[in-house]
Amino acid sequence: MGKKGKKEKGRGAEKTAAKLEKKVAKRSRKEEEDLEALIAHFQTLDARETRTMETPCAPPSPRLNASLSAHPEKDELILFGGEYFNGQKTFMYNELYIYNIRKDAWTKVEIPNPPPRRCAHQAVAVPQGGGQLWVFGGEFASPDGERFHHYRDLWVLHLATKTWEQVRDYIYYNDVYAFSLDTLTWTKLSPAGTGPSPRSGCLLSVTPQGCITVYGGYSKQRVKKDVDRGILHADMFQLRCEEDKAGRCSWTRVNPSGARPPPRTGFSVAVAPGHQVLLFGGVCDEEDEESLEGDFFNDLHFYDATKSRWFAGQLKGPRSEKRKCRRGKEEEPEAGGQQHREDTSTQQPLEVVKEVVTEDGTVVTIRQVLAAPSPMEGAHCQDEGGSAEAGGPVVEPSPRSNALLAVKHGVLYLYGGMFEAGDRQFTLSDFYCLDLHKMEAWKALMEMDPKTQDWLEETDSEDDSNEVEEGDEEDSEEDEEDTEEQPSPAEPGEQLAE
Repeated sequence: MGKKGKKEKGRGAEKTAAKLEKKVAKRSRKEEEDLEALIAHFQTLDARETRTMETPCAPPSPRLNASLSAHPEKDELILFGGEYFNGQKTFMYNELYIYNIRKDAWTKVEIPNPPPRRCAHQAVAVPQGGGQLWVFGGEFASPDGERFHHYRDLWVLHLATKTWEQVRDYIYYNDVYAFSLDTLTWTKLSPAGTGPSPRSGCLLSVTPQGCITVYGGYSKQRVKKDVDRGILHADMFQLRCEEDKAGRCSWTRVNPSGARPPPRTGFSVAVAPGHQVLLFGGVCDEEDEESLEGDFFNDLHFYDATKSRWFAGQLKGPRSEKRKCRRGKEEEPEAGGQQHREDTSTQQPLEVVKEVVTEDGTVVTIRQVLAAPSPMEGAHCQDEGGSAEAGGPVVEPSPRSNALLAVKHGVLYLYGGMFEAGDRQFTLSDFYCLDLHKMEAWKALMEMDPKTQDWLEETDSEDDSNEVEEGDEEDSEEDEEDTEEQPSPAEPGEQLAE
C-alpha cells in the first residue's frame, strides 16, 4: 500500500485546541448547573421539616461569616448561618441558634422553610411585630470552595411566632437604598455630594443625629494587566437625610479626631452604650503578586459620632500590651521572651512566647501576656467572676478577624472568628463578654484550644490524578487525530477494512 501523504501538523493542533476549549466550556456550564442543583437539593431536605422544634444543645460548631444579633425584646442573642472550611471541604449552614444570656445556655431552633444555606449575609434585629430578624443576601460556596452563588433575596424571621418569610427578591447595585419596615418596600436614594468609593467590608452605623456613617473597607485596584492590588480604606463619610426636604440626602466627608484605628479589614462592629460605635479586631494584609502576609488584631476602638472622635478602648483591670498575630510566614520564638523581662522592677507585663506543633506538623506561635502583680488585680478578677489569680494569664480574645459581636444591657458579647498560621486557617468557636460600663476585664464564657481543630491538607495524589486524567484525554485525542490522518503501520488490514 502506498504511503499516505502527511497532513499539516498545525491543523491537527488547532483541532485539538478547539476540542479542548469546547470541553472546558461544557464543563463550566455543568459546574454552574451542579451548584444550582446542590442548593436545590439542600432546600428539598429543609422542606421535609414541617414543624418547629426548639432543642437545648451544645454551643454551635466553629464557623465563619455567620450573623450574631441581639434580640430586641429578650436577653438573647441570635446566631444564623455561616461556613466552615477544614482544609479540603467547605460546609455551609442555615442553622438558627439562640443564646440565653441569663442562663448561659444555647438552643437550636429548627423552623420549616428557612432561607437556603449561606454565609457573609447581612442581618439586623428590630422590635416591630414582636421582634423580627431581617436577613439579606450572602453567598453559597461549593464543597471544594471553587464556585460561588451570590444571593440577592430578603428574608424575615418573626421571633414571636418562630416563622420564616421570604419578602421579595431584589437586584443589588452599587447604590444607596432605604427599606421601609411599615410598607415593606425599597426606595432608591440619590444623595448629593461625593460619597465613598465602591468597597466591601466597611463599617455602617447610625449616629444619634440620624446620620449614616460609613468607615473603612476593602477593594482591589488594577495595577497592570492581570494584576490587582488590595486597598485598605480608612476614610469616613456621613449620609445625612433631611426630612423637611422630601427625603433629600447628601454625602459629607468626615475627618474625625482622636486615636484612629490602624487600617484593616475583616473587623467587627457593634453599637455601644451612648450610641458609640465599637470596632474590634480585623486583619491588615500586606500582599504582592506572589504572597499574602498580614497582622491579626484583638484591639478595641470606639467612635463617638457626637464629638466625631476616635478613642482606644482601654481596660481598667489586668490588661496586656497590644497584641498582633502574624499570618503568612510562621514566626520564630523570641528566645523565651527575654527581651520582655529586661526590667522586672518596673512591674511591666511579661510576654511569654511558646510554639505548639499540631498533628499535621503546623507550628502555631502562641503569645501569653502575664500582667505584673498588683493589689487590684484580684478584685477585678472577682468582679468579673473569673478565677485567675494575680499575675496569671490575662483572659482576652486572641487576635482574629470576622468575629461575631452583639451588645445587650451594656455588655459586649464576642463569638468566634478566624486567624491564619502559615497556610492553615483556624476557625474559632470561643465566647467572651465584656462589661462596657466597667471596662475592667474580659470574661471567658467558653474557651477553645485551636490546636485541637482538624485540618485536612490537600493531597498531591488528587492533583496528580487530575493531571493524569487530563493528560490521558489529550493524548487519546491526539492519538485519534493521528489515526484519522494516517494508517497505523502495525494494522494495515484494519485500516483497509475501514
